[in-house]
Amino acid sequence: MLGSLRGLLRAVQHNALHLLPQRGFSRFPAPRMRLIQFQSSTSAGRKIGLELDGERVIDLNAFDSSLPCGMREFLEGGDAALQIAKRALDSGQHILSRSQLSILAPITNPEKVICIGMNYVDHCQEQNVPVPKEPIIFSKFPSTIVGPYDSIVLPAESQEVDWEVELAFVIGKKGKNIKVEDAMEHVAGYTVAHDVSARDWQMKRNGKQWLLGKTFDTFCPLGPALVTKDSISDPHGLGIRCRVNGKLVQDSNTNQMVFRTEALIAWVSQFVTLNPGDVFLTGTPPGVGVFRKPPVFLKAGDVVECEIDELGVISNPVV
Repeated sequence: MLGSLRGLLRAVQHNALHLLPQRGFSRFPAPRMRLIQFQSSTSAGRKIGLELDGERVIDLNAFDSSLPCGMREFLEGGDAALQIAKRALDSGQHILSRSQLSILAPITNPEKVICIGMNYVDHCQEQNVPVPKEPIIFSKFPSTIVGPYDSIVLPAESQEVDWEVELAFVIGKKGKNIKVEDAMEHVAGYTVAHDVSARDWQMKRNGKQWLLGKTFDTFCPLGPALVTKDSISDPHGLGIRCRVNGKLVQDSNTNQMVFRTEALIAWVSQFVTLNPGDVFLTGTPPGVGVFRKPPVFLKAGDVVECEIDELGVISNPVV
């Protein structure tokens, strides 16, 4: 199994080396299935909904009270839960004003947050390092997750906090030893992630193990929505960019990914069982602060915007 996967990964890597980034501005198709978690000013507790546009949200729990109020539990409901959501979208009922809602991360309690390092060809070129022959896997604790507009809190223990815009996908179907050709059956959808990173802890301390530098509280903003896979033209052909205080600092395309969704699922599922709600962060393009000359790091008062075509924008103040 490992041998055949390595051969496939080499082919994926070869193809990625010949792709060039396509830069531009966000493009949004007609909204389809954009699942969110929210809190309402008129009722207590977390709920799930469908984002219609920048102003309206369908309350899925009001449409069908049998649905769970959390995204992980909703995804565990499989196709039956998604069919209810589709009927709610068609109905146009139970619409709320977005201005009355607090938008949460689309999933707040995953079992696993699995991260991929060095997964963009142009990010490897930025560092003058070889493109990996196998995926580089690390993790963040789920406690890092915050919403698309929540604050990133600078820890007193770090002086080198950096930005990383990333495409994330969320598992919708349980699986182990998943074949590449079956991998997309296990994907619920995609969202925007910010892999905030304390470079001093990642690169200089803790034996240069990445975990602590990646897993301070608030170091994983997600959102604004979980966009179902059938609502996206091509997850591996999307413009991806990051702005700090309005200045464009990262600007690439997900076609630069070395290992794509299918290969990552097949690789990781050899080692662990994937469950609904598990989050994959698929790596970042070039332009991070640590490799600038001189290096640039986030400071209190900054605002970081992470944006991916068809998925949306998350905007997080730094405090």
